[in-house]
Amino acid sequence: MTMSAGWYLRRLSRMGPREVGGRVGDAVRRRRWRSAPPAAPRVTGARFTAVLPSGTAAAAPPDAVKRLVAEADRLMAGRVEYFGVERDDLADPDWCRDPKTGRRAPWAYAFDVPYRNEDAVGDVKQIWELSRHQYLTVLAAAYAVTGNERYAERVAEHLRSWWTANTPLRGVHWISGIELGIRLLSWVWIRRLLDGWPGAAALFEDNPVALNQIWHHQRWLAAFPSRGSSANNHVVAEAAGQFAASCAFGWFPSSARWRADALRSLDRNLRGNTFLSGLNRELATEYHGLVLELGLAALAEADAAGVAVPAALRPVLLRMTDALAAVVDNRLRPPRQGDADDGHGLVVDGEGTDRWASLLATGDAVFGRLDWWPAVTAADLRTPLLAALIKPYAKNAAPRAVPRPAVRPAHFADAGMTVLRGPEEIWCRCDGGPHGFLSIAAHAHADALSVEVRHDGVDVLADPGTFCYHGQPEWRRYFRSTLGHNTLQLDGVDQSVSGGPFLWTRQARSRVLVADTSGEGVARWYAEHDGYRPTVHRRRVELAAASRELTVVDEVRGGPRRAVRLAFHLGPAIAAELVADRAALTWTRDGEDRFAALDLPGQLNWRAHRGESDPPLGWYSAGFGRREPATTLVGTGFTDGTEDFTTVLRFQGR
Repeated sequence: MTMSAGWYLRRLSRMGPREVGGRVGDAVRRRRWRSAPPAAPRVTGARFTAVLPSGTAAAAPPDAVKRLVAEADRLMAGRVEYFGVERDDLADPDWCRDPKTGRRAPWAYAFDVPYRNEDAVGDVKQIWELSRHQYLTVLAAAYAVTGNERYAERVAEHLRSWWTANTPLRGVHWISGIELGIRLLSWVWIRRLLDGWPGAAALFEDNPVALNQIWHHQRWLAAFPSRGSSANNHVVAEAAGQFAASCAFGWFPSSARWRADALRSLDRNLRGNTFLSGLNRELATEYHGLVLELGLAALAEADAAGVAVPAALRPVLLRMTDALAAVVDNRLRPPRQGDADDGHGLVVDGEGTDRWASLLATGDAVFGRLDWWPAVTAADLRTPLLAALIKPYAKNAAPRAVPRPAVRPAHFADAGMTVLRGPEEIWCRCDGGPHGFLSIAAHAHADALSVEVRHDGVDVLADPGTFCYHGQPEWRRYFRSTLGHNTLQLDGVDQSVSGGPFLWTRQARSRVLVADTSGEGVARWYAEHDGYRPTVHRRRVELAAASRELTVVDEVRGGPRRAVRLAFHLGPAIAAELVADRAALTWTRDGEDRFAALDLPGQLNWRAHRGESDPPLGWYSAGFGRREPATTLVGTGFTDGTEDFTTVLRFQGR
């Protein structure tokens, strides 16, 4: 995917004068940096002191250690899977080759590499992911808990290989600040986890090549921060990586300045990226997880180095953790909202570790759980590692402690998210919030008034996910579209207008009119959006506890006669038998058969779609780069601006 001149004009139109000026300055700096980059200042007597307290690794939970070692052994055998692509070349990786397309990114001045063009570069996400070096943090963690030096030796071999193959400012790995920031954070933890290995100092602080790389990464991040309309999760990753490195690797003349600047940026952007309710402003749940991981990792570095953080920083992370605890279902799964690219801030655990349970466990260890929090029984390694460095919140709270919810929140007014809960683990998320964050709303979907319904953690009415970013524009459009969500579409167009894969030029405005989750009988939600002006789409959702019945009423008011499409996307585990306007739903959970009936609006003509590609319809993406067929029920018809369309989902008892 290459960007046209029109895209650049649309992108420019979403910037303010200050951002435009900053980007002009960036362009001038890139031209100036085209000449041979300077060498890092000479460092003598560097020592790494940001170590784990004695005994931390030895006290790791046995189940977590077992998963970690199994994962490390797969990595040692050269096997890994990224975004649905199985790789067996990890013993000696080619750092610039995309295993999906077989293409190699060109070796050129970094800012000349056309990384958005898959024909020229390959799938850049595939190339970048390996070079985040989070698989090396896993190997380093395996060394820390086992003492087996073969893990440490492989880490050293791969780092030296990467540093040799990716000289500063050359190639695809010097383009994106989020990649540099996460890579620095990985290097900090690799050094920490290898501290007992005799070769650790020779690999890092006594190694001129490593020092040169660390210095150039930080110089780059100081020069080219994400700014303005791009100051989303990227800028948090950049600041967290810069701060971590300048704390743990504070060996350079500029380290104190970098540390102070990064901490100011981290504090400002954590607050800017987070609603007061604690939810992430991008309204893309996986980025809530990413930003929380990055924030906790940065806090660990601050406390390890004895650096005082601004008074607001810990409370932001506390609110984010409480919000996560509030929105997960009974299986600790959060909403599937907005973009998701499987990005992590810090990885030290093996496959099978629950990301969300891990974050809640860390929140419990650092901030303390509230009585209404869901129970977390799974063990992970990252929690005790972070908790060994982060000072308990109660000992560092401001004189006026941040109030925490006495009961589990169900309505987040600023984010427009409402969670309705019923018996037998019925969970329903209703979306009446802002379209996205900042002027481009980069990671938003056109999903106003959509619903997401689960039963005991199983997707029944599912958010289909994301699947891809670059290279497959028709699939990117589908998974972001209004038709690709459980909501109503008019005249075959999206509620919000896309200007490109990470750009919205017109954003629908939603408003929640009623959010009544207090009663035990019937929980109610009612909202509207203006994406189809002059027509207004309103949706009413009611969840009746006694009857285990969810009612969705779509109201279309005003405007001319318009074509209607109403979509309900079923989860991949759901089998559906559609007869006229009634669908019988069946699935299995923990060996038990489950059943539900979906009564659909009779004014529309209903058809089931599954695994269609031209155009895409009937798909579910469990993770980035992965998709599988799933049933989508689509009703088509017309409205004259006075119609109500009623859908009833009835769960049957076990």
